Amino acid sequence: MATLTVSPAPFSPRDDAIQLYKAFKGLGCDTAAVIGILAHRDATQRSYIRQEYQTMYSEDILKRLASELSGKLETAVLLWMHDPAGRDAVILKQALTADFINLEAVTEIICSRTSSQLQTLKQIYHSTFGTYLENDIKLQASGDHEKILLACVSKPRYEGLEVDREMAAKDAKALYKAGEKKLGTDEKVFVQIFSERSRAHLVVINSCYHDMYGGSLKKAIKKETSGLFERALLTILQCAENPAKYFAKVLRKSMEGLGTNDTTLIRVIVTRTEIDMQYIKAEYHKKYKKTLNDAVKSETSGHYRTFLLSLLGPNH
Repeated sequence: MATLTVSPAPFSPRDDAIQLYKAFKGLGCDTAAVIGILAHRDATQRSYIRQEYQTMYSEDILKRLASELSGKLETAVLLWMHDPAGRDAVILKQALTADFINLEAVTEIICSRTSSQLQTLKQIYHSTFGTYLENDIKLQASGDHEKILLACVSKPRYEGLEVDREMAAKDAKALYKAGEKKLGTDEKVFVQIFSERSRAHLVVINSCYHDMYGGSLKKAIKKETSGLFERALLTILQCAENPAKYFAKVLRKSMEGLGTNDTTLIRVIVTRTEIDMQYIKAEYHKKYKKTLNDAVKSETSGHYRTFLLSLLGPNH
């Protein structure tokens, strides 16, 4: 469930383009007006605004926004202007670019998306940046972490809800034998099962594992693997079970301790607003006894805060 509140007035991309143009004109930008419009338009509407602006003013509104806004607000608004697959492609390209390597972000995007989302994303990545996602992953990731990322993006997975319980029990046994039962870990087995099985199937493997061996698969992963490989496996497992809970945790972590990890905060809020932000807010409140809006409010300020809170919708 999305948290985006779209304006009830009839949508006119032309009117929006004119209002935005006016907000850019003159000394300084009327940032509040820009946020008031863009934070209340869905992906389709934003794409119409972009086309209309180009037609009317012969200028890409993204370039204009980049020159009018700055800092964290600029980052958030520019990401928001893309459609979901295009946005994921941009996040991955930035995170895989030499000066800004952010393998946590790469892991989150690739391991939390469905197989069909990844297939679309790969095509857009290639058509936008002229390189293959797989090649960029190979350049920056390594070892078992690289293997799991490549396996996820290259193998289409079943997305239905039917599960063969017998097969799930076999997989649970294979994971036990490859991990807790032996000295050392056979990572290959983990890569294969976690990248090839459907989400519904992984949920059943998880409960079989618990029934058969009395421990949780999550604990086994933490014991047997480490670093980014561990993070990839846990992301896949948690997003199979409850993506909203997973993202609530990521948001909490981005705001914990000294300073805020704004890159993560922006990425999660902007990418989940139109998907499941209502559920994420509910999970956040349940787990941390504080609303996500209040948490964001205390960690951000100015127009940047206004923009994020607009995307999060009413505070409850």
